[in-house]
Amino acid sequence: MPDGKKSENSHDWLEDEDDGQLAVDVIQKDDQIVIVAPIAGVKKEDLDIAISEEMVSIKGVRRSPSDAGHDHYLIQECYWGPFSRNYILPATVNSDEARAVLKDGLLTITIPRDLKSRAKSIEISDE
Repeated sequence: MPDGKKSENSHDWLEDEDDGQLAVDVIQKDDQIVIVAPIAGVKKEDLDIAISEEMVSIKGVRRSPSDAGHDHYLIQECYWGPFSRNYILPATVNSDEARAVLKDGLLTITIPRDLKSRAKSIEISDE
């Protein structure tokens, strides 16, 4: 912002370099690629997903539900704060028709494969 202030809706937290890494499962089907990530406790407004023909970027933040300072924890095993994951896709996809669903703590991203760009066998001639 020109005045140096951050807006309340700013996603500046998406640009942190010390992000935690998000675990993902990637399933390749004939006509689509499905990415599943456990992100319990994250609201959809705290997520940003970008998909190109070759890569998926997932960034977000898991906000601590507690106001307790670090000095008051007896044990702290949960990760709170920004996380991200970039995944290079194994096939060309149609990013315009991708969809994401956040349900029961699981983020599921379904991306149709671009079937027009599939590899094909060609005949080898003697000439």
